[in-house]
Amino acid sequence: MQAMTLSDVKEETPMTTMNPSSWVGRTEECTDSVDLGHIEKVALSLNSAAPALGSELPLLWHWTLFIKGVPYDQIGDDGHPQRGGFLPTADNRNRMWAGGRLEFVQPLRVGTPGKRVSTIAAVNEKDGRTGKLLFVTVKHEYSQEGALCISEEQDIVYREPSPPKLEGSIAALKGEWSETTVPSTVMLFRYSAVTFNGHRIHYDEPYVTKAEGYPGLVVHGPMIATLMCRAFVNANPGKKVTSFSYRGLRPLIAPRPFQTSGVLLGADSAQLWAEQDGTLAHQAELRFTP
Repeated sequence: MQAMTLSDVKEETPMTTMNPSSWVGRTEECTDSVDLGHIEKVALSLNSAAPALGSELPLLWHWTLFIKGVPYDQIGDDGHPQRGGFLPTADNRNRMWAGGRLEFVQPLRVGTPGKRVSTIAAVNEKDGRTGKLLFVTVKHEYSQEGALCISEEQDIVYREPSPPKLEGSIAALKGEWSETTVPSTVMLFRYSAVTFNGHRIHYDEPYVTKAEGYPGLVVHGPMIATLMCRAFVNANPGKKVTSFSYRGLRPLIAPRPFQTSGVLLGADSAQLWAEQDGTLAHQAELRFTP
């Protein structure tokens, strides 16, 4: 799923192809064993150290878990599951990962079975500079042994086919820390595999360039957010992260290197970002306790 800018939105207009309220309140549940073997493969996909059995799951690695798959005959042309089930119908629009907000109540632990309960919280159509945009907010609650671990709101956007925004307009700051990632085709393929993400923009270059108009493969929005958090943790050991909010400004294109950087804003917060070629692509704010 690629990222988009929320500033692309103008005024709200009514949906013409569906009733948005008919999806609000729909729920979905998914269980997961949080298997160590799978977590070790996630670590390899991110070029990170693998956590041990019973230890805390690194920040945002839960996005590689609690995933519902569908048979091949229920997959759309873009590689995503066809719409109209849990998520609303969206005609032939392209799906994008716009951002979200997370509260970390307590860590998920490797090897302890857990559950995700998801609810459609809001569905709205708006007019953007490049056409109509369908905004879907999904609330997720992740728990283990009956205790809430993570509360999340995720923003998904479906846009009408149009040329994607590729150029950055905001110069990146000088960070107090920075890590560089070179998103190879193998890295994108591995992350697609461990997240069971069939979206073709991440591994099918003829599709992403001809059908969706990108100059190359698109780096996963969830991967970028995960690497932003990893860079913070590496630079600030011992700090407990309590919340994280993020949004996409533009896609990152492989295999060009990108940087995940940040600065402390005070005693309990930090500003994070991902940049490529000197301009911002993703922004985030993180809160923590010392």
